[in-house]
Amino acid sequence: MEDTCAPALFSVLVEGLADRFEPSLCDAYARLFSQAIAHVTGADSATLVSRYERVRRPRKLKGNPKRVFVLSRITLGADVAITSVLLAAAKQRFRRAKILLAGPTKNYELFAKDRRIHHARVDYGRGSLRQRLAAAEELSALVAEPDCIVIDPDSRLTQLGLLPVCTDERYHLFESRAYGAETDKSLPELASDWASETLGASGAKPYIAVVSDKGAAPKRGPHIAVSLGVGENAAKRIADPFEEQLLGLLAKTGLPICVDKGAGGAEAERVKRAVERSGAAVTFWEGSFAGFASLIAASKLYVGYDSAGQHIAAACGVPLISVFAGFPAPRMFERWRPVGPNCQVIRVDQPDPTETIERVREALRAHKFSGMVG
Repeated sequence: MEDTCAPALFSVLVEGLADRFEPSLCDAYARLFSQAIAHVTGADSATLVSRYERVRRPRKLKGNPKRVFVLSRITLGADVAITSVLLAAAKQRFRRAKILLAGPTKNYELFAKDRRIHHARVDYGRGSLRQRLAAAEELSALVAEPDCIVIDPDSRLTQLGLLPVCTDERYHLFESRAYGAETDKSLPELASDWASETLGASGAKPYIAVVSDKGAAPKRGPHIAVSLGVGENAAKRIADPFEEQLLGLLAKTGLPICVDKGAGGAEAERVKRAVERSGAAVTFWEGSFAGFASLIAASKLYVGYDSAGQHIAAACGVPLISVFAGFPAPRMFERWRPVGPNCQVIRVDQPDPTETIERVREALRAHKFSGMVG
C-alpha cells in the first residue's frame, strides 16, 4: 500500500500545497505530512511541527564553521534557480570553510568545475515513502560533526524542513514557499534576499559551473538549444501541432538546432515525432544533463517549456524563450519564471497552439530574428 500511495501523496498533496506558494498552506503541509512521517518512522508529529515552527524563522548566522552543507533541491532546475544562489552566497560569506553540496551526483555535476564546491553524495529514492525518508538519515550522519552548518533551500532531503538532521542552532531553512509572500519576486530573487538577511551575503545570483564536454556543442558554431521535456507534467505542454510548428519556425533562422531527447520512453518518442513532422534538420542530445547544460551555455538561443533548461539559460545570460504553461496558481508563475534581460517568457493561460506559436514568433523578433522568421 505504501509503494502504491507514495506517488499520489507527493504529486497531489506535497506538490499541490507547495506550488501555490501560500504561507497558510505551509502550515497545512506541516500538519499533514508530519503525520505521514510519524506513521512510517514512529516520530511524534507534534514534535516535528513544533521544531518546524522554530527553524522556519530566518535568523542571522553567526560564527565561522569549518564546513557548510548546502542541500540539493533534487530537481535540477531548482538547484540552478535556488540552490546555486545559496552556494554563491556561502562562498561569499565563508571564505575559508569547505562548502559541500549534499545531493545526487547528477546535481553536483552542474557545479563540478567550481573548486570551492565539494560533493557530499546523498541519493534520493523515488519509491515508497520510507525510501524517500531514508535520505534524511544518511544526511544526518554526514552533518553530525559540531563545527558545521546546514543550509536547507526547502529540500526534499529533509522533506521541506520537517525532518531534523542536526541541532536547531546549526540549521538554517530557506522556506521558499512562504518567504517574501508579500511580493511577486522570482525564486532566485527571494533566495538572494534570504541569503542577504541570513548570511549577510548580498547580490548572490544563479550560476552553473559544468566541466566542458567536447562532444556537447554542434560543430557548426552558434546554435539553438531546444528542450521539449515537461517532467511528466502534461499540463506544461502545448497540444499538437505546436511542437512541430515550433521546430519548423526555428529552422527558418538557419541556425543548427540541437534538441534534448529528454528522459527517454514516451517523452523521447514524442520529441522524435515532432522533429519528423517538422521536417527540420536537428541534432539530438542524448547524454547527461550537465552536458546539455554546457550546450545551452554555448548556444545563441534557448527555447523550451517550463523546465530546468530555462534556468540554465537565464543563469548563463543566454537569450531564451520560455513557453510557460500548466501552473496551478499565478504565484507559481511569478516564482518559477526565469529572470534576466534576455528572457522572453510567454505566459500561457489558455494553451492554444496557434496563438502560442504566434507569440513565439513575436519573441523571436524581440531577440532580433525578425528577418529570418517573417
